[in-house]
Amino acid sequence: MYTTKNYKSKKELKEAVQAYNDAVEARAACARAGPYTVGAMLIANGKLPELNPVTYYQAGPCGGNEPKDGTFCCEGPHYPEPHRWWATVTAKDGKIIKVK
Repeated sequence: MYTTKNYKSKKELKEAVQAYNDAVEARAACARAGPYTVGAMLIANGKLPELNPVTYYQAGPCGGNEPKDGTFCCEGPHYPEPHRWWATVTAKDGKIIKVK
C-alpha cells in the first residue's frame, strides 16, 4: 500500500498521523466544552486545527479493494523511486490512525 501523499520518510508519515490525531482530539475536547467556554468560542470562530487525514491506496491491478479498517503495511517513497521505508499502520474508516 502507498499513502496518498508521497512521504519521503517514515518519520514524516508518523508526524502527519500524529498531527491528524491531535486535531481530532482538539475538536472532540472543544465539542465536550460547555457554552461560553474557550472551546465553544474556538468552534464558533473556526479556529480549530485543520483535519488532514492520511489516506492510502493499493497501486496496480489489485487496487480498489483496500481495507477500510485494520492493520497492514505501507511503503514509500512511491514507485519509481526505490522504497526506503516500510511501516505497519492501523486504519479506521479509511484513515491511518497509528504507525509502528
